[in-house]
Amino acid sequence: MSSTARRFSATMNHMQLTIRLLRETDGRWIADVSELPGVTVYGASAEEATLKAKALALRVIAEEIEHGEMKAPADTLQFSVAA
Repeated sequence: MSSTARRFSATMNHMQLTIRLLRETDGRWIADVSELPGVTVYGASAEEATLKAKALALRVIAEEIEHGEMKAPADTLQFSVAA
C-alpha cells in the first residue's frame, strides 16, 4: 500500500490538500503539495504556480487510482493555499 493510500484512508472519503507558496529571490513562485511528495512546480506568478500545482496533484492522484495504489479514493477533494 502506498503512503498516499494510508494518508487518505480517513473517514468520509474527503481529501484535503494544502498548496504552499514561496517566492524565490529571482521573482518566480514555487508551489508544492506536502501531502503528495514530488508535487512541486514553478510559476511566473502565485496564481500560475497554484494552477500548475493543482493540475499536477490531480495527475498524481489519477495515476495512483488507475494503478490501484490509492485504495480509498476520495469522493471530494479540496485545495487550500498557504502562502
